[in-house]
Amino acid sequence: MWLTTAGAWAQPPAVLVLGDSISAAYGIDSAAGWVALLRQRLAGTQPAYRVINASVSGDTTRTGLNRLGAALEQYQPSVVIVELGGNDGLRGLSFAEIEANLTGIIDMSQQRGAKVLLTGLRLPPNYGSVYTKHFDALFQRLADSQGVALVPRLLENIDDRPALMQADGIHPNAAAQARILDNVWSGLRSLL
Repeated sequence: MWLTTAGAWAQPPAVLVLGDSISAAYGIDSAAGWVALLRQRLAGTQPAYRVINASVSGDTTRTGLNRLGAALEQYQPSVVIVELGGNDGLRGLSFAEIEANLTGIIDMSQQRGAKVLLTGLRLPPNYGSVYTKHFDALFQRLADSQGVALVPRLLENIDDRPALMQADGIHPNAAAQARILDNVWSGLRSLL
């Protein structure tokens, strides 16, 4: 708790990470995940901020949207990092559904006064060039139309390097987590 200028007690500002297995540190120690590293970085640079990891392995944009209201109510974040869509893409869900769900997440977050950072992902090439091209463009289009910050590729300089990926080729390993944080930080720092 901290004292506001009006003399009332309030929660310190929060950064809420709404993500899937990549942000839930799948396959590695959660203390080594990029969200834990973000918590450490903010403790040194922006100590007033709390970092809340509301990421769940396997989450889609639909399940993330369904969970968001309770998280916004509980944590009242000033920033929401949205790291969702990868599982939707891997399941070949329609772009209309993915876009509607992400728009709902952005709208709900902004209505609660939070700034939003959207993170994009690249699908494996076996989904075909047409689907992957449309999937990539979806995040930029949403960021532009909704006026939110964007990290175009969360796994930039990571997912194309086997030494930074787990054996499944989808999840980054522990050695990649600092790079993920640097990618996120490029879009996040101006929102704090």
